[in-house]
Amino acid sequence: MMPEIQQQQPEYPYLVKIETATGQTATVPIAFLTPQQVTNFFQHDFRRLVEEAGVRGARILVERATTADYEKVLRDVAQYLRAGTIKVA
Repeated sequence: MMPEIQQQQPEYPYLVKIETATGQTATVPIAFLTPQQVTNFFQHDFRRLVEEAGVRGARILVERATTADYEKVLRDVAQYLRAGTIKVA
């Protein structure tokens, strides 16, 4: 028997723009992501990072772009949110 070949999802480059209720913005580059990773970021990861940083009213826009790696974007988003660069009072 031949082993089953797992179908891989295509990856695309993205970047994340974060905006707070006060109008502050930051752009964080992201690596090549699959559609599932983008969905996870919207539904779980960003929400968790915002809650951990205690930020309210943050919004994100994910666009295709040339970027870095996914784990780095999670660290960068957490850093931006914690550093007060885009914290909401």
